[in-house]
Amino acid sequence: MNTTTASFRHLLKNSGRPLFGTFIKSPSPQAIEILGDLGFDFVIVDAEHAPFDKGTIDHLLLAAKASGIAALVRVAEASASHILSPLDCGASGVIAPHIDSVAKAKALVAQSRYSEGRGFSNSPRAGGYGRKSIWQHVDQADDEVVVVGMIEDPSAVANIDDILSVEGLDAVFIGRGDMAVALNDRESGAPVVQDATNRVIHAAKRVGKTVLLLASTPQEAKSFHALGVGAFVISSDQGFLRTGAAEALSAFTNSTSAIIN
Repeated sequence: MNTTTASFRHLLKNSGRPLFGTFIKSPSPQAIEILGDLGFDFVIVDAEHAPFDKGTIDHLLLAAKASGIAALVRVAEASASHILSPLDCGASGVIAPHIDSVAKAKALVAQSRYSEGRGFSNSPRAGGYGRKSIWQHVDQADDEVVVVGMIEDPSAVANIDDILSVEGLDAVFIGRGDMAVALNDRESGAPVVQDATNRVIHAAKRVGKTVLLLASTPQEAKSFHALGVGAFVISSDQGFLRTGAAEALSAFTNSTSAIIN
């Protein structure tokens, strides 16, 4: 089911069903259009790990708007220089990495919400290119922008109750890959990471905040949803391309080999 940018924060907080999205790591508006057409709830434009400049992010956000799919931007850091432009260009919200303290969570919120200190402009896309009045834009943006902190460090898990208490932080994204590396958890099933993940999920559930994470399988998503996880990232545009291409190549190779034999 497609969701509009305006409704995504409400849906993230109140949906009775799990939400599904994927990472965008390629500068392809077509990928976003396809995902929107398929019915994904959201995409995450990965400006932390993918080589995106501001112009590319702007084009991807325009594609998301045209496709009726919510678009979050994972920024490289929780600073004005990384957060303001995506929000001005119409991102549904931002996801910031390594939010492991109350101070970092408050800084993320401050750069994302006008009521907390975000720099003002109603001239870009988010402000209707000046169509919205100052206070119309301010109030609407503060009501709609989604603010997500990534929990991917042992210190973040240790401070999770205090981090989740920060007003204006809507959700947390558990980065289990970073967590595994940080904890050097190389055991099958990553039991240390699993314990940390469960701790974050339970803490978020106590205060009614949404948890996002990347799910490897439908079965894993089902189990985590039962624990209280509200939104899942499924692979990435590059991951889908690799998987689909590999399956097609294997199928055609096996088929033609059978004919030859």
